Amino acid sequence: MKYSSYLIIVVAGLFTACAGNQKPVDLTTQTKHANKYQFGAVLEKALSSSARLPGQLIPFNEVNLFPKVNGFVKQLFVDRGSIVKKGQLLVILEAPEMESELQAANSRYLQAQENAEASKEKYERLKEAAKEPGSVSPLDLDNANAKMKADQAMTQSERSNVQSVKTMGGYLRIYAPFDGMIIQRNVSPGALVAPGKTTDQPMLILQDIHKMRLTVSIPEDYVDKVDLNQPVTFTFNAMPGEQQTAKISRSANSLGSMQQEAIEIDVLNKNGKLKPGMYAEVRIPMLSGVKSLLVPNNAIVRSTEHEYVVKDSSGKAVLVNIKEGLVSNDATEVFGNLKPNDKVLLHASDEIKQGDDLQ
Repeated sequence: MKYSSYLIIVVAGLFTACAGNQKPVDLTTQTKHANKYQFGAVLEKALSSSARLPGQLIPFNEVNLFPKVNGFVKQLFVDRGSIVKKGQLLVILEAPEMESELQAANSRYLQAQENAEASKEKYERLKEAAKEPGSVSPLDLDNANAKMKADQAMTQSERSNVQSVKTMGGYLRIYAPFDGMIIQRNVSPGALVAPGKTTDQPMLILQDIHKMRLTVSIPEDYVDKVDLNQPVTFTFNAMPGEQQTAKISRSANSLGSMQQEAIEIDVLNKNGKLKPGMYAEVRIPMLSGVKSLLVPNNAIVRSTEHEYVVKDSSGKAVLVNIKEGLVSNDATEVFGNLKPNDKVLLHASDEIKQGDDLQ
């Protein structure tokens, strides 16, 4: 009985507590506050001192060797990987018909010489005889003089023809135009070769790899910010940890098809480790004092069509297309229709459309 009384008192106390003035906690307001839009500001700061861009090595000089005349490969003195010096004989061609042309040209030259000498002797005799009045008519003397000059001119012409054929014969020997390495050989002895176009396959490809060109493409947005007077640093992917320094040697001063300007850095290949086609990471110095617009990294919305940020304009969403530049840990350099101190939405998404309310 006593136990029942205690139970009734406990139950009554519980009902009393429930019937009190306490109200349930409203969690909706806290959720609304948590989901409020967050904004960041567009900052204007000095540009980073450098930009990291990819580069590629190409030979300082490269040439495709074609013959200047038709012929057969008689002797080949080099192969792929051969190191050659400027003026070194690489290939000898043979063209039997050219020997016949040279013999014929020599024969015509000798005949023209004989005719010229005969004409000269005849003119000298007539000139001597003309000293006697009435022995030789002036017309005959003039004709002999004209014939002598014509034969002498023919001699000069035939001599030039012989020299021309000899020059063509010199094209049967192909020499190295500069020091370098043969990287490709496409012919063998006995092969018929002919003068070609750039689209044809050359006999040999020669590259000068003693000094190389490290080419870097500068995006259009950075073209006017590159400091051409400062040294650049670069590291080749195949040789990590070996950082090198050099100066920019030349720039194209025009934009290519990809809206980029090509610059070149001369790199000495002293030990022969560098190979054409190797890639490098190049740190390009930027002009000091150049200001850039920066937005928080999480303010950029990236889609398959474009990149943009959501700007707050009097409480309405304005989608502003941008192009990205340098990236740091918490901010990204951007190019677009933005001004310093503009408010941009953080953690924006493509669900927000133009003109949406941001209040």
